[in-house]
Amino acid sequence: MNVAATQEALYHTHDLDLSWSEATLPERERTKHVHRLHPYLGKFIPQLVEVMLARHVREGGRVLDPFAGSGTTLVQALESGYDATGVDIAGFNALLVRVKTRPYNLVALRRDLLWAHAEAEAFEPRGLYPEEASDYVRTWYAPAAAEELLHFRGLVEQVGSADVLRVILARSARSARRTTHFDLEFPREPQLEPYWCFKHRRECRPVTAARRFLLRYTLDTLDRIEAFAAARTPDCVARTLHGDARTIDLEGPYDGIITSPPYPGLIDYHEQHRYAYELLGIDERRNLELGRPARGTGLAAIKEYMEGVSGVLENARSSLVLGGRMCIVVNDRRDLYSEILQRAGLRLVDRHERHVNRRTGRRAGEYYESILVAVAR
Repeated sequence: MNVAATQEALYHTHDLDLSWSEATLPERERTKHVHRLHPYLGKFIPQLVEVMLARHVREGGRVLDPFAGSGTTLVQALESGYDATGVDIAGFNALLVRVKTRPYNLVALRRDLLWAHAEAEAFEPRGLYPEEASDYVRTWYAPAAAEELLHFRGLVEQVGSADVLRVILARSARSARRTTHFDLEFPREPQLEPYWCFKHRRECRPVTAARRFLLRYTLDTLDRIEAFAAARTPDCVARTLHGDARTIDLEGPYDGIITSPPYPGLIDYHEQHRYAYELLGIDERRNLELGRPARGTGLAAIKEYMEGVSGVLENARSSLVLGGRMCIVVNDRRDLYSEILQRAGLRLVDRHERHVNRRTGRRAGEYYESILVAVAR
């Protein structure tokens, strides 16, 4: 009889500083403070960034992430005593990173969010779609949910903490869609009837209102930003650049780079956050996103992916100080990165292997990542 390896057996052959079990690193530590302001597929955990900073970047230096994603590198850099810059082509990602890393006047933030909470709590929907509701909103949200979300959107420009309210709205819109509870990541069509819920193991009904999400996430966001304000290092700053990391001025130099490029053909991050683009009118640059599933994984798509990633890494390399290290977190099952590094003018000097304890989503066997440590050739 074949028996799956236990976590203890798997970790026996891995660096324990890079591979964590659920027992040693519970969920509340992986999603501490602002790391959980909004769900984001494919992000690495902050503890991995913490180890890479300690191993490969001089204390108190400047850090770059040219594939910033949800901002994990920047947030952890601020907590660990580093200045940081992140670049992302996706407008929603740039918004999310700015909200996570910006220093706040906590008194003003609390006033704004409690006011928005009170306004959302007092609002009474009529159960009719507002005239301004788009086709997307009418398809994916029940009438009351659409009213509540669009009412909250109307509050955004009335406060100084407008970007924070935008993230709260996006997070609430994600939860309030007409979809099954177990398929929030990849909903394919609206769920309009009761259904058997594999998550709750009972019959559930589609969501019809957004109020409870708006109220809960407003208070949760306030708590998390206040917690991070106490955890971040005073005087350390983060910058967010919204643009194409292949060509943008990265405003270096940097003492180290910690990043995780998107995987080819796996996740369309613009589609993942489509509710945010639809509700907030964020600038969408999906055609510039590297590795988009719409391009497939054929030879032409892989060639385009390799050219794109090597272009980003080459631009990033030019911003490194002499001898600075670039740490790239990948699952290189297609064996693309030896050529990508060469094209980018990089030389591999170290490689760490880690087991990833995937605790969310549908698990399909064991999963491993490599951390490629490179320097300029």
